[in-house]
Parts: sequence; C-alpha cells; structure tokens
Amino acid sequence: MSPPVTIVAAHGNGGGGLRFALLHEHLPAGVRLVAPTLPGFPDVPADPALTDVAGYAEALAGHVLAAPRPRVVLGHGIGGAFALDLLQRHVGEVDGVILHAPVGTRLDERALPRLMRLPGATRLLQQAIAARPARPLLRRVALTPETPVDVADRMLAAYGRCTAFGTMFRLIDAEWFASLAPVDVPAVLLWGEDERLLAVEQVEDYRALLPRAEIVRVPGWDHFPMLDDPRAYARRVADLARGLVAAPAA
Repeated sequence: MSPPVTIVAAHGNGGGGLRFALLHEHLPAGVRLVAPTLPGFPDVPADPALTDVAGYAEALAGHVLAAPRPRVVLGHGIGGAFALDLLQRHVGEVDGVILHAPVGTRLDERALPRLMRLPGATRLLQQAIAARPARPLLRRVALTPETPVDVADRMLAAYGRCTAFGTMFRLIDAEWFASLAPVDVPAVLLWGEDERLLAVEQVEDYRALLPRAEIVRVPGWDHFPMLDDPRAYARRVADLARGLVAAPAA
C-alpha cells in the first residue's frame, strides 16, 4: 500500500492557517493536511529575523521538511509566493506543488499592490477588513453567499490580529518575482473560473517558472472555495496531490 500523502498548506495574507481548518474532516483516507500559521500572522508572534520573502519561505520549509514523504506543498494567495521561493532552495525535498491563485505576477500593474504603497494604506485596509460593521460588505465583495456567516466572521476578524499584513505588500514585489528561476517539479496551477481577487488569466504567467505544471481551472470557484465548500475543495486538492505524487519523473 502506498504511504499517505501529506499536504502542507501555506496560507495567504491576513487569516493564516484558519482558512484550511474546515478541510480535515473531508479528506479521503491516505491524505493528511498540515496547515501551519506562519510568524506574524494571526495569534503567532512575529519573528524580527524574517526580513524578506526567503525568510518566510524558510519558516514554511521547517514545516515541510518535518512532514513525512511523499509531501505536496499547497500555496494559496501569498502562500503561493512562499511556495515558489521555497522551491528555489528545496525543490528536491518536495514531491509536488499546487499553487492556488498565487500572488506574485503583475505586482507593478495591479491596482491594489500599487495603492498599498501609499503611507498608512495597509493599516487602513487591515482595520477595514477586520471591522465588524464592514463584514456584510466584505462578505459580498471577497467571499460568496455560500460562505457560512460564522466562518466568514472568524476569517475576517483574524485579519486584525495579523502583524505581518502590511509587510507582505512591501516584501512581495515585482523585483522579487523577476528573481525566481524555473524549477523542475510536478505542479498544478489551480484557479477558480469566478476568481475576483486575482484574475484567472494570470495563470499563464507561471508557466515559465513551473514548466511541468498542469493548469486546472474550476468553474464556480472564487478566491476562497475552501470556505465556500470545504468538502469539494478537500476532495479536489487531495486528488491533485495524489496525482502529483504518482507523476512519472521528467
């Protein structure tokens, strides 16, 4: 019998590993999930030694290397940036990678990253996301009607406890993305067809970095399908992870 596949999930900005909390009970036999919250994200103290993307990627690598093989890294949002950076040094320690709507490309073109360069902008946005009066609007703008209200509230409130929130807009930039080299690893570029935060056509920009990647576009998914339908999301990423582990060597 094949050994269990371990998925190490790297979260995006703000909510930390909380976004993956609903998946565990829906994973099929033979697949397990590790979803750490990195330093500076909700309820985890910041680490002043982490001063660049590589530092956060190495913090993630600690969890990856501690997980039994075969292991697949799942990076969502800025977690995709950490995963890409991790692969620059640890590609031989990873059996596959799934980048789900990663942050990295077009950072000098997209409106939000440019806006966040203004003084005080990141703190203002963080406070707005976490504020209770704004949650009904944010549930409509960033989430979907399928996201349970209590789940959405916990997720949005966690942004207020994220000390690294603004730092991410400063560290993850176009210069960092341009420094990445292609890596030879079984990979999936996963995107929702209804994604509103990171346009689905961005998926093409990652082909050069992951030449072995399969592109998977899922109808009906927005940015947080792990909150909208955790059962379907768990099954999809489990199937993808098992397929990557079974992929023949290049």
